[in-house]
Amino acid sequence: MTDGVDRDASDRDGGDAAEDDPALAAVVEKPRAEDAIAALDAEGVYDDSRKVRERDAETVELPVVERPTETAVRDVVEQVAPEPRLPDLEARLRARGWSEDEVARAPGSWAVVGTVILVEFGDCQRREAVGEALLELHGEADTVLARGGISGEHREPDVTVVAGEGDTETVHVEHGTEYALDFAEVMFSPGNKRERARMGEVVADGERVLDMFAGIGYFTLPMARAGAEVTAVERNPAAFRFLVENAVLNGVQDRVDAYRADCRDVAASAERVVMGYYGVAEPRSEGHGRRSREAHEYLDAALAALEPGGVVHFHAATPEDRLWDRPVGRLREAASERGREVEVLDRRRVKSHSEGVWHVVVDARVA
Repeated sequence: MTDGVDRDASDRDGGDAAEDDPALAAVVEKPRAEDAIAALDAEGVYDDSRKVRERDAETVELPVVERPTETAVRDVVEQVAPEPRLPDLEARLRARGWSEDEVARAPGSWAVVGTVILVEFGDCQRREAVGEALLELHGEADTVLARGGISGEHREPDVTVVAGEGDTETVHVEHGTEYALDFAEVMFSPGNKRERARMGEVVADGERVLDMFAGIGYFTLPMARAGAEVTAVERNPAAFRFLVENAVLNGVQDRVDAYRADCRDVAASAERVVMGYYGVAEPRSEGHGRRSREAHEYLDAALAALEPGGVVHFHAATPEDRLWDRPVGRLREAASERGREVEVLDRRRVKSHSEGVWHVVVDARVA
C-alpha cells in the first residue's frame, strides 16, 4: 500500500514510475457497479473518459479522478495502462467499419441491470456485434439480452442471449436495495427506477402497507427497508420465489409477510395500498379474441383493504388524450360506490408504455 492506494502488480514489481496524476479506480463488487457509478458520478469523481475494467471474477475497477469520500468502495487502486473509453456505441461501431446505414439501425438505448445489458434491437441485424461492443462499453456487465415482449397474466418475459456469458440471473442494486432475479423467468422494468426509490421515501416507520402485485419485491423491498410492515402478494411462482429470497437478501424478512396468491383472496387491513400493475392482455372466451385485465378491476379489493384516511397508489396504462380524466375518474367511481371520498395527492407519468400510451400513477387519500 502506498498512501492508501494499492498499485497494480506490474508497478509494484518495478514497472514505470507513476505519473504526477495517477489513474485511480474504485474497486466495487460487480452487482453494485451500476449503483456505484451513479453515486460516484453524483459525487463528481467518476471519470467517464476511461473504461470500466474487470479486476477479478467478483469485482470491477471504476475509473475515478480522485479518491471518493461519500461512496462506499472496497478499495482504491492505481491503474497501469488505463484504457480510454470511446464515447458511445456509435463510435465503437464506426471503429469496427460499420456503414452509416448500419449504425443508424443500431439500438439507440439500452439498460444495464446488474451484470446484464437489456436491449431492444428493432431491425438491427448484427446483434452479436452490437452485443460485443456493449460489453466493451460496460465492463461491469457480462451478458447481453435481446428484450422481447411480456405476455400472460404472470407477465412472463421473452429474452434471447445475444453475447457474453449467457447468465440470465443477476443481482441488481438500486439506492441500496438489492434485487436478485432471473430475466428468463421474471420481468424487471428499468424505467420504474424512480418510482421504486420514491416508495421507499413516502412510507413511515411501522406503517402497514399492502403491496397487491409485489413481483420480486419492486416496491416491497424499498418500503420494508424504510421500516414499513408490508403484506406482499404475488401469484407468479417464479417471482414469488425471488420475492422471498430478496426479503432475506435485504434483511427485511421480519417486515415482509409474503403470500403466493391472487391479491383479491388475501384479507388485509392497511394504511397504504400499492397497486403496481397496469393491465395485461389475456384471452377472452372462445371466439371473442383477447381482452385486457386492467388495474381498475382490482380497485374494489384495494379499497376493501385500505383503512379510512389511507393512501392508495393506483398504477394505470392511459392514452395521452385521456390523462388524467380516466385514471382519476375510475378511482373516484370505485370509491363512490363504497360511499368514500377521494383526495388526489399527486399524479405522475412513470414511463411510456407504448406509442401514445403512458404508464401513470395516481396517489390519493381515501376517506
